[in-house]
Amino acid sequence: MNMASQEGRVVATLGGARAQGAGARNKGVQPSGQEAVPGAGRPVATPSDVSISGGRHASKQRRPIVQLRNVVKVYGEGSTRVIALDKIDLEIFEGEFTSIMGPSGSGKSTLLHALAGLDAVTTGEIDVAGRTITGLKDKALTHFRRDNIGFVFQSFNLVPTLDAKANIELPSRLAGHKVDPHWMNQVVRALQLDNRLTHKPHELSGGQQQRVAVARALVTRPAVLVADEPTGNLDSAASEEVLSLLRQAVDTLGQTVIMVTHDPDAAAIADRTLVVKDGRIVADLNNPTIDSITEVTR
Repeated sequence: MNMASQEGRVVATLGGARAQGAGARNKGVQPSGQEAVPGAGRPVATPSDVSISGGRHASKQRRPIVQLRNVVKVYGEGSTRVIALDKIDLEIFEGEFTSIMGPSGSGKSTLLHALAGLDAVTTGEIDVAGRTITGLKDKALTHFRRDNIGFVFQSFNLVPTLDAKANIELPSRLAGHKVDPHWMNQVVRALQLDNRLTHKPHELSGGQQQRVAVARALVTRPAVLVADEPTGNLDSAASEEVLSLLRQAVDTLGQTVIMVTHDPDAAAIADRTLVVKDGRIVADLNNPTIDSITEVTR
């Protein structure tokens, strides 16, 4: 496969695929000192299981960056009808790490895909970075997703013929955006990739490849970084490294991170853990621990 086709496959995965998903340039998310997100004063209900009081690394002045209002997602009809999301009301806050857990088929991945603009919902509204993404046309959704959502997948989706630096810059280059060299250097240093930028994927370990994938997601300065089972294909050492990188992205770079995982150990690294069952949020834990997560997921 030539490089052009490989790049085309990657950009389709990163933002332009037929997923009915979400676009407008975000200028960088900081944990504080920023104007309030439009619509942040709108009341949104939260689950009653646990009160919302702010995570261990939450900024003093919490601002919603993602809001879901009465979101329903239904697959199929008649006897095959499945309610994947059942009247979800949720706020996710800027500069915080939120993990989402639940058994297979619970709706946790559907929730992540919906708030990231990768899957259209049946009813309800979703706001990301102050813009309502439900109802946007495909092209507008694709542009929004490209410019506001960073993705870290289970598979790294790196172009094998490009070195690490070119892979990190690829989404920005394909979108016609100039990479900010200062921010690029900051991300590369934070993820300890300084001496790996000229290496191609086959010359990197699994953990290093995932670091490149995280850097690629961060370098566009997304409003939200979403990670779908990012440690699913990694051994325990590499998994710990990736989780540490996501934690560092929040603590050092002020990034908002939302991660789906089936692993209580991984979920406990977050500021907040949402537990999903039968399409509903049944627990909302602040400063989660492995024990507290295990207790509510039994």
